[in-house]
Amino acid sequence: MNRNDRSITAFVMAGHGLVHTYELAVPILLTVWLVEFPVTSATLGTVVAVGYGLFGVGALPAGLLVDRFGSRVLVVACMLGMGLSFLLLSVLPGVAGVAVALALWGIAASVYHPAGLTLISKGVEARGAAFAYHGMAANAGNVAGPFLTALLLVVVDWRVAVAALAVPALAASLVGLRVEFDETAAMAATDGGSANGVTGGSSGRDERRQTDGGETPEANVESLSEFLSASRGLCTVGFLTVLALVMFNGLYYRGMLTFLPGLLSDFLEPLVGAAGGAGLGPVADGAVAGEFGLSRYLYTGLLAVGIGGQYVGGRLTDAVAPEKGLAAVLTSLVVIAVLFVPASRSLPALIAVSVALGFALFGMQPLTQAAIAKYSPPEHRGLSFGYTYLAIFGIGALGASVTGAALTYGSTQVLFLLLAGFAAAALALALSLVVRGR
Repeated sequence: MNRNDRSITAFVMAGHGLVHTYELAVPILLTVWLVEFPVTSATLGTVVAVGYGLFGVGALPAGLLVDRFGSRVLVVACMLGMGLSFLLLSVLPGVAGVAVALALWGIAASVYHPAGLTLISKGVEARGAAFAYHGMAANAGNVAGPFLTALLLVVVDWRVAVAALAVPALAASLVGLRVEFDETAAMAATDGGSANGVTGGSSGRDERRQTDGGETPEANVESLSEFLSASRGLCTVGFLTVLALVMFNGLYYRGMLTFLPGLLSDFLEPLVGAAGGAGLGPVADGAVAGEFGLSRYLYTGLLAVGIGGQYVGGRLTDAVAPEKGLAAVLTSLVVIAVLFVPASRSLPALIAVSVALGFALFGMQPLTQAAIAKYSPPEHRGLSFGYTYLAIFGIGALGASVTGAALTYGSTQVLFLLLAGFAAAALALALSLVVRGR
């Protein structure tokens, strides 16, 4: 990596890590809210789904803004908005307050993926390595979110905990204004023939570099007709297939992770006794902060394993076609979902399947990002990431509602089979891309 690559990579790693820190702090807080507020898992799952849904829905307009204004200002605004949202979460009352604060967090966080991924795809020459480090930062955030939240809950009220969690994003937003880099430094190399083996056509060579890091005039979308025209330009069979694939993966991702701390508690309790609980005992007895139970260690551990998955997935984008990598990882996700409940009857098997889940679930992300870049034109890369993250996190947020409803009205076995179905649908789409490539 050259100096510009390193500056951009460090900047997006900070933003990506913070987004996922807050995203996966919520499932830990959910174990407290289920005790503090007199509502069902289905209700709280829907409340959480609103915030997660806006996390995805906002990605589409964010993609348009990225193509017009560039990435830096939007990433900084994202970090500032997330910090302020968690400050609000610490003071707004009741379930309605939680819903409002999480909705505002979702709007702020939605900006990140179109902005950050566009910045990598246009500014970094060593794109595969940047995707790998970028993904690893996400998993560092995935680990930091539940780990720090659980530790804070040991000593302080949950409202104090979320206020403390707001500080890193507020500080990072100030630092982000001072980092120096060129947002379009890699346009000629990346879009003329990337490290992924993707040809970007002539548009990358025709685009004019701007010294302020903004995009070329022809990339701007300033009216409804231009938006519709740009959207039609994305409507290829390949891009629409990737869009559907990431939607099913988003349903799997959100459905799997939202209530997983509680599910692991249920699985661990008969295997290791009360020590395996999620820490709800002290909460139910009146102490709002629960102990950092064994289920939370396991949950954090599987997220930590995902760092390795992100790195391997990022490196795979330089070695194999992303469609083939996606097919392999999705096959493993189907198997994991089918085996999760049977594996929960044995502690070694539960640990093994949890480790496999963390590695595969997060190994998907660099491969999906490479596929998006491959099947979208560079002049509307921000819009393409907007559409795909609308599918991943917007439609995918329904996975939280599905999980909550399944836990309230159905069975854990049905839930995991449903998740396996989501992964199987995505696998079929990945295989169709492999066949078309041949």
